Amino acid sequence: MNASALSPRGVGLVLFEGVTQLDFTGPYEVFSRMPGATVHLVGETRTPIRTEFGLTISPDTTFDDAPTLDIICVPGGWGVNAQLENQAMLDFLRARGSTASYITSVCTGALILGAAGLLDGYRATTHWMSVDFLARFGATHANERVVIDRNRITGGGVTAGIDLALVIVAQLYGDATAQAIQLAIEYRPSPPFDSGSPQTAPAAIREAVLHASRVGLDARREIIERVTRSR
Repeated sequence: MNASALSPRGVGLVLFEGVTQLDFTGPYEVFSRMPGATVHLVGETRTPIRTEFGLTISPDTTFDDAPTLDIICVPGGWGVNAQLENQAMLDFLRARGSTASYITSVCTGALILGAAGLLDGYRATTHWMSVDFLARFGATHANERVVIDRNRITGGGVTAGIDLALVIVAQLYGDATAQAIQLAIEYRPSPPFDSGSPQTAPAAIREAVLHASRVGLDARREIIERVTRSR
C-alpha cells in the first residue's frame, strides 16, 4: 500500500463500557507516535466510560461526529458482550468499515467485528478463550499473535495490541519506523513466566482462569448463538 496516499491519517480506537484498557492504550501508544497520525477515541457518546476494572476515560469524538478514519481498531473486554447487540456500534463499524483502509481489532474486539459482518470469509484471531466463537461469524481462526488477511488485521489477547499496531506501522512506513517506535517505548517483553498462552501455561492455571471466566463466557455464548441464529 502506498503510505503517502493515506497521509495524514485518522486512527479511531473504539471505546465502550467494560473495555479492557490495555487493549486500546497499547495501540494508542504506538499509533500516537506514527508520523502524520491523529488518534481519536471514539464512543457512542462523549460520556466518560469505565473500563473493565474501573479506569474512567472520555471519548473525544462520537460515532456521529468522528472524522475520516483510515484505521479502525476495536478493543475487547467483557463489555464486548453488550456490544454484540448494540446496533449503534454495529452500524458505525459497517459504515466506516466500507471506507477505512484497515479494519482491526485487539482481543475479543474481533467478535464485535464479526457481529458487524466484517470478518465473514476472513482469517482472524482473538483471545484464546473466545477463538471458538469466530466460526459463528464466518471467520477462520488462525493460531497467530497477529493475523493479516487483506485489510483485516486482528490481534490476540490484550498485550497483542502493541504487536498489532507495530505491524500496521511497518506496513505503512516500513520496518525502520516501526522499529524506532518499538525502541522509543522500550518494548522488549521478557516475562518471568512462560504462561502467556494456553499451550504453555500449567494445566491448573489454565483451568483456574477458565473457571473464573465461566459466567462471562456462558453469557457470551448465549448472545452469539442468538445473534448468529439466522446465519
